[in-house]
Amino acid sequence: MDYLKYYNLEKYLFKEVNNRFHKNHYLTAEDFFCIVIWKANRAKTKIKNRLLKIDSNLQKSVKDLTSSIYQEKDTEDRLEIMLSKKWGFSLPMATAILTVLYHKDISVYDVRVRAELKLKEIYTTEQYFDYFLPAVQKFAKSHKLNLRNADRYLWGKSFYEDLKRLVN
Repeated sequence: MDYLKYYNLEKYLFKEVNNRFHKNHYLTAEDFFCIVIWKANRAKTKIKNRLLKIDSNLQKSVKDLTSSIYQEKDTEDRLEIMLSKKWGFSLPMATAILTVLYHKDISVYDVRVRAELKLKEIYTTEQYFDYFLPAVQKFAKSHKLNLRNADRYLWGKSFYEDLKRLVN
């Protein structure tokens, strides 16, 4: 086992986990929770418990969720599955999971990125696709970045500005 791959979790997710998902058409619980931990480590137990309420076999619950995502051809429908009453993911977590799996089509809804783009808070799939994603795409295009690097840039800018406020 090469444990070094877990040190750079984002690289592992966007290479190995993404490739395995598209090869197998689902995620294992281990790969799924690597995404959850990457986005918000504090949420892992709550998400695990919610998935266990759907099926007492965590691997099966994750496989059911992620295979249903894979079967959808439309990005909006994938997000709707994640946000559905059955699965109950928040918009930030749902978009983080989908970003790892479909990074060319979707961007992580993150409070830092939203603030940098000067957008109001959004709650629905429709608002995400009508306001947030087009704003990230526009920013990416104007800065000659792909969606993932636009996410990183905007998050990094917000982080740096917070850091400067802290030390000044």
